[in-house]
Amino acid sequence: MVINESKENYLESILIIKNRNGYVRSIDIAHELSFTKASVSVAMKAFREQNYITVDENGGIKLTEKGLEIAERVYERHQIIAQALIALGVNETTAYSDSCKIEHDISEESFEAIKTHLSKYGAGTQQKGDEQ
Repeated sequence: MVINESKENYLESILIIKNRNGYVRSIDIAHELSFTKASVSVAMKAFREQNYITVDENGGIKLTEKGLEIAERVYERHQIIAQALIALGVNETTAYSDSCKIEHDISEESFEAIKTHLSKYGAGTQQKGDEQ
């Protein structure tokens, strides 16, 4: 399934916030992404309609199976690419920043090659939990 970078960033952010806080609200997403609450509300309405999320009566946002699949794929790419960059000597802050850009455009073939290389030879670093 191909979706645009903005949707991927939203879904990944929902996953990260959920892992960090145990719950997600629109205001949390707005803070995480430095977006207005109004922009996030519009996006969340579209995500509900597209079955990427559900929203409970208290405004709690949860990823559906469809949304979670995308969020986990993007998050894994983010982490693996950052680990590879760090292993190459890039400082951690730059590695995670660059990884966020690369994760959306890298081919599946290239990503799998990086992932295989890291699992075979190691990255020499621990995976960061909640970096964006």
